[in-house]
Amino acid sequence: MKKPLNSSTKTASAAHEVRIIGGEWKRTKLPVSNQIGLRPTPSRVRETLFNWLGQDLTGLRCIDAFAGTGALGLEAASRGAAEVVMVEQESGLVRSLSVIITKLKASAVRVERGDGVSALRQRGGQGWDLVFLDPPFGEDGNPALFQAALQAASLVIHGAGEIYLEAPVVWTNEALKPFGLRVHKQGKAGAVAFHLLRPIASV
Repeated sequence: MKKPLNSSTKTASAAHEVRIIGGEWKRTKLPVSNQIGLRPTPSRVRETLFNWLGQDLTGLRCIDAFAGTGALGLEAASRGAAEVVMVEQESGLVRSLSVIITKLKASAVRVERGDGVSALRQRGGQGWDLVFLDPPFGEDGNPALFQAALQAASLVIHGAGEIYLEAPVVWTNEALKPFGLRVHKQGKAGAVAFHLLRPIASV
């Protein structure tokens, strides 16, 4: 759900949309910019994720660290999350998210323009319930960014918190061990691997 890393690449696709699939704002349309590399999490993947998480997220505090279209963060808010912070670097996407939040009167949601990893580091030790990580893949898979994001996110959640990770490769328990994380659930949709992670110490 991120932007292109190569801004010289010409855009070939037309703007389109995704829909919130559950909760208070079910079927609400979210615009998708025609930027190359912007990858909204597909509806079937979101459906699987929120089956894993449970349909009712009442009271949870969530961070969508690479918000893009906002599909993940707004889906959580639609299902009752008490606080959702959506972080996005691209100014156009921030404006679009702000418009959507205002339209929905989504008082529990706020958008911040900035770097996702930095935003997570600023919240280390705060004990959030859920972090969504969907960083830009890049041509080389962006391994350094994924490692930094996982390290920062692992310090944001409390002992029973969870991290959703969308990546170009499957992350194993061995690869996650340095971050104190383990795979709770995982799946694959085309070239995208998606995971629900928990702290190793959690039961």
